[in-house]
Amino acid sequence: MADDAQRQFEIDLPPDLIGGAYADFANVWHTPTVFVMDFVALAQPPREQLDAQTGEARTVVPARVVSRIRIPPEQVFELAKALTQQLEFWEQETGRRQPVDPLIDPDD
Repeated sequence: MADDAQRQFEIDLPPDLIGGAYADFANVWHTPTVFVMDFVALAQPPREQLDAQTGEARTVVPARVVSRIRIPPEQVFELAKALTQQLEFWEQETGRRQPVDPLIDPDD
């Protein structure tokens, strides 16, 4: 197949996946050959708990993986571009920006 050939994907969406799965956040990790995205939904409200070893208070956030997606590293660049483009469209359409207080702090 020539590099400049047009591709048309025929993508089938099974009826049981039409509704999708809601996720509150995603966790991304990788191996040398695959990137993994775990989409996670909160299972219960966060609760305060004392750490058994240190005695310090911490917030426990019970959550459950609702979907795990594995993609080859080569596709991560295309996914990042697509997400950036769709976020820009969304911001233009809604006038909204990133929340000041995100649900999950990536630095925690």
